[in-house]
Amino acid sequence: MTVQLHTLSNGLRIVTEDMPRLKSASIGLWVGAGGRHEGPGENGIAHFLEHMAFKGTERRSALQIAEEIEDVGGYINAYTSREMTAYYARCLSADVARALDVISDIVLNPLFNPADIETERHVILQEIGQAADTPDDIIFDWLHETSYPGQTFGRTILGPEDRVSAFQATDFRSFVGRHYGPDRMILSAAGGIDHAAIVAQAEAIFGHLRPVGRSAVDGARFHSGERREIKDLEQAHFALNLEAPGYRDPLVYTAQVWSMAMGGGMSSRLFQKIREEKGLCYTIYAQSAAYDDTGHVTIYAGTSGDEIGDLADLTVAELKRAADDMTEAEVNRAKAQIRAGMLMGLESPSSRAERNARLLSIWGRVPDLDEAVARIDAVSLPGVRDWGTQVLRAGAALAVYGPVDQAPGVDAIKEALSA
Repeated sequence: MTVQLHTLSNGLRIVTEDMPRLKSASIGLWVGAGGRHEGPGENGIAHFLEHMAFKGTERRSALQIAEEIEDVGGYINAYTSREMTAYYARCLSADVARALDVISDIVLNPLFNPADIETERHVILQEIGQAADTPDDIIFDWLHETSYPGQTFGRTILGPEDRVSAFQATDFRSFVGRHYGPDRMILSAAGGIDHAAIVAQAEAIFGHLRPVGRSAVDGARFHSGERREIKDLEQAHFALNLEAPGYRDPLVYTAQVWSMAMGGGMSSRLFQKIREEKGLCYTIYAQSAAYDDTGHVTIYAGTSGDEIGDLADLTVAELKRAADDMTEAEVNRAKAQIRAGMLMGLESPSSRAERNARLLSIWGRVPDLDEAVARIDAVSLPGVRDWGTQVLRAGAALAVYGPVDQAPGVDAIKEALSA
């Protein structure tokens, strides 16, 4: 498998990876315009814009957009994150040019018809309502807002109802004009693809576009805090964020190994102690997240209202114990899980295309898999223990939801962690 890079004169970057013998491919545009790029009064517009891309262009109606991909058995979708918006398709190799034509059309030429805006506004308001009615969804929005209060980075991707209810075509055009330039886009394809053909088609489609320049965003600053929402639910939901490094910090790999060992699978410490031994929950896990200038490890569990105090105490105890007695076997197991998960995931062209786009956006190049594996393998037991000690004294943010009267506050958790 060969990764090839090409940059158009206007800054659009193209990365492809040929996967020999595959009869399918994945292709998409990753745009450096996500939730954290929204200006004052724009919270939710990046996500709304992603929806509007599928509502029609001068060349295609919304139905034609879907039919043109699905007529050949393909699949088209998009997502918005805090740092990017992605538009992508999966198709047979013979249909890559068609997929790129459709994707580029919806990204570059959306109509923003007023009637379609109203229809999609209602859809997004339903999406917001659905998230609000799903405790183990909404708690993560609250946790993120608590970890980054008053910051663009801390706001929800969907946005608040009042802002979503107010966006008009002029708002979308303004956001596109400021952020959707070729120098903020990465075209990534993987699978049974032809690099030269994709570059030639991209030149024809995007070559006339003018750069928009880098977007200034406020730096993210992790804060300790707490949000407690008491409600009569069946379960008490507990979510704890611990401050961790961003993805350019070498310690990000140690944080990943530590979080995997603590709560990344059935053999992890939190799962074994709190679910298997004590039976306090059905779901408990830890996972790390890294961004441009910040990161966090999130620990989540759901339990009964009268046992949430015990769950929190046991979680703190396991975090503290791991700083002293994490074993070589646990570290090796965590590294093997990360390594295998990465390699097995990359057997799909969709995963390859997304990985290459993300790495190119971070590093300006695509490190090969051997380099990525070597960074994971280089994590040592002393390094993990040291990180485990550091995180006990780092910032902590807490969100609890449901019958959580007996849940400890974040100050009590921080005090217990650092004692």
